[in-house]
Amino acid sequence: MKKLVVLGGGESGIGAAVLGKQKGYEVFVSDYGKIKENYKNVLLHHEIEWEEGLHSEGKITEADLVMKSPGIPDDVPIVRMAQSSGLSVISEIEFASRFTDAMIIGITGSNGKTTTTMLAHHILKNGGLNAGMAGNIGDSFALSVSKENFDFYVLELSSFQLDGIIDFRPHIAIITNITPDHLDRYNYRFENYVASKFRICMNHSKEDYLVYDAEDAVIRKYLDENPIQSTLIPFSLENEQEQGIYYNDNEKTIHIKIENSDHIMPTSNLSLEGKHNIKNAMAASAVAQLLHIRNNTIRESLETFQGAEHRLEQVLRINKVEYINDSKATNVNATYYALESMDKPTVWIVGGEDKGNDYEQLFPFVNEKVKAIICLGVDNKKLMESFGGMVDIIVETQFMSEAVKIAYKIAESGDAVLLSPACASFDLFDNYEDRGRQFKEAVRKL
Repeated sequence: MKKLVVLGGGESGIGAAVLGKQKGYEVFVSDYGKIKENYKNVLLHHEIEWEEGLHSEGKITEADLVMKSPGIPDDVPIVRMAQSSGLSVISEIEFASRFTDAMIIGITGSNGKTTTTMLAHHILKNGGLNAGMAGNIGDSFALSVSKENFDFYVLELSSFQLDGIIDFRPHIAIITNITPDHLDRYNYRFENYVASKFRICMNHSKEDYLVYDAEDAVIRKYLDENPIQSTLIPFSLENEQEQGIYYNDNEKTIHIKIENSDHIMPTSNLSLEGKHNIKNAMAASAVAQLLHIRNNTIRESLETFQGAEHRLEQVLRINKVEYINDSKATNVNATYYALESMDKPTVWIVGGEDKGNDYEQLFPFVNEKVKAIICLGVDNKKLMESFGGMVDIIVETQFMSEAVKIAYKIAESGDAVLLSPACASFDLFDNYEDRGRQFKEAVRKL
């Protein structure tokens, strides 16, 4: 019996362990930290051996295959040891892909990938396809493969998940955009992060497709300098495309020109607001067109789609003040889109674990739209220095309930209160979902 060692007992690790056991592997899960109670229960239920608080080198080197969870950096001692022992160390995405024949649509990017993934899945399901959604959203890919038998998978993929692939090959790959993020994992070299994103199409041939933002200078530069085998499908807000998708601002229409089809779609009834969401809609529409879903179905799906939780989510209106949860904005670029879409004076709640952020691109929006800033983090020094001279009111706190109460006192009729942190959540919260839920809870208690 082949031995599978799973490093990390979180969502990805548990999914891989369950799938491995189902496929006849002898499975051992090793987590250097603590495994959550609900995950321990899954392991016990499936009679999978596990350890926490250490990595037993002897047991790990006995493996035939090692699956590393995406949260574990490549340069930690246990991973280096496994690799130097000649072991194959792969990601959960790679592992799961070996046990499904489904056609895979893979979506990556610094921002917009969750919305684009959900939107593409929504269109595929409305088009009558037997499609699942997994990866960085919902169930892990491995857990889904262990439970379901989908014909299509729409996968949201982080750079960390792509770092451990070998043969993984999505038939349709999407790169929504690339802006600096997670640079601490890439030796603070942006080009390493960019190359990581482009791994999504590293096994492509001409029969596969790469859908990408034609306005993204980083993506264009990479495509100019590196041979990509994929058939390219660009989407653009600004320029007409001979083969691809583009937006006509005068007519407020999306034009889809793919494989001899030419279809025009009005955007007046799009359920999602903001230009960044027109881009997400174009990317998802490209997938649908490539899979020959009817144009009416695509249009209706774009009009009925409900957005992602924690992504510019309207929470409540209190005393004519809008409260908006954008907790998923864990980098500056995501917050850029949030501030760009604000059309009223804004009390902005920002802060968390800074990943080497450069806030300069936000300055015009802060000067134009933000009336007060509430810094919510353990260390707010950089935020105070960056924005202190731009607004009359800038305060700091380490409690979500207090941040919301302060915002309530400052905001006046016709204003908005926006939680868009531009930072990771781990200094004060379990994750961005926990941060967003605490925000919504605090707003409902006002």
